Amino acid sequence: MRPKAIQIPKRQPKGISPLKPENGIKPKGGLGTPSLAQQPVRRPSPKSGPPPQPPKPPRSLPPIFLTGSAIAVLIFSTYGSYLYASYKKAIEDSKKLSVSNDVADRYHKTAPTFDADVDTTEWMMSLGKRRKEIVQRARGDVLEVSCGTGRNMEYYAPGEKLGAGKKGKAEFRGCRSITFVDLSGEMVEIAREKFEKKFPDFKKAVFLVQDAAKDPIPPPPPPPGETAPTFAARQQQPAKYDTIIQTMGLCSHADPVGLLTYLGQDLLEPSRGEILLLEHGRSHYSWVNKLLDDLAPAHADRHGCWWNRDIGEIVRQSGLEVVEEKRLHLGTTWMFVLRRKREGGEEGKGAEGSGVVLSRWLGWGSKD
Repeated sequence: MRPKAIQIPKRQPKGISPLKPENGIKPKGGLGTPSLAQQPVRRPSPKSGPPPQPPKPPRSLPPIFLTGSAIAVLIFSTYGSYLYASYKKAIEDSKKLSVSNDVADRYHKTAPTFDADVDTTEWMMSLGKRRKEIVQRARGDVLEVSCGTGRNMEYYAPGEKLGAGKKGKAEFRGCRSITFVDLSGEMVEIAREKFEKKFPDFKKAVFLVQDAAKDPIPPPPPPPGETAPTFAARQQQPAKYDTIIQTMGLCSHADPVGLLTYLGQDLLEPSRGEILLLEHGRSHYSWVNKLLDDLAPAHADRHGCWWNRDIGEIVRQSGLEVVEEKRLHLGTTWMFVLRRKREGGEEGKGAEGSGVVLSRWLGWGSKD
């Protein structure tokens, strides 16, 4: 008998398992593998993140901080109440005072301490820069009215020199002579000491103790080589100055309009002469003016200065022509370049009180 043949099962390729038919449908293909279209798409399951953390409770301020804040609020509120009460009392006391318009005599007493009293305020307001701007414009024979203790002294350029002007033409610069005038003899002496210390070689400086509005101002010192008869004849004529400077002085005069008119009409050289003003007065703002008005009598009684005058209106009433006007510090600081009105020429532009301003520099807090 022939032995029965042994059937050996076919080996499947490694890695491929036989596919069992589902629902009686035999898969197509040589090895019974499904097509790619029939293979199910496996999407990766989303990774689960860490569980959300519970919100942190708000940090509580340390007790020492809360205590310090409460003390600070108490101090500031108490100090504010004190300032308000002091201000109210100052207004009440100020309104009780009867102060004359002429308060220039206060400077006799305040002369020794005047510079120390105003140094800090002028530094904070950069008034030294404004004084320099005014004084460095001076030329020729110069008259400074209300010179005080000589706070403009360091900005002068004594000695006339020939140089190029703005249009390239030759013109003289610097001061040929300087005449200082003030009602307070004590202040004039301090100004003299400052000048002689800074300019020991300049001999054409004159210091006068008198009221510039009432007493006649002498003419400038004679030029070199002038003969005695010529000088005597010139003494009989009205003094004429190329530049007249007034800084922080109109506030102290009883008649500021009359003083400014006299300086322009009687003492200023008519063709090219200039009056240079640096003054303080009323503001652009009504609330500032109210403060100035409320405390004006007390300030005038103590410091000899009416700080609430309308400088623009004073200039307008003087009849002088405004070449330049600048204002700063909420409008309380006024700077002017003035000259005599020329007959038959263009009318002056007027100060701000008349509505037209040629040039304005507005400092911090400008309403414009």
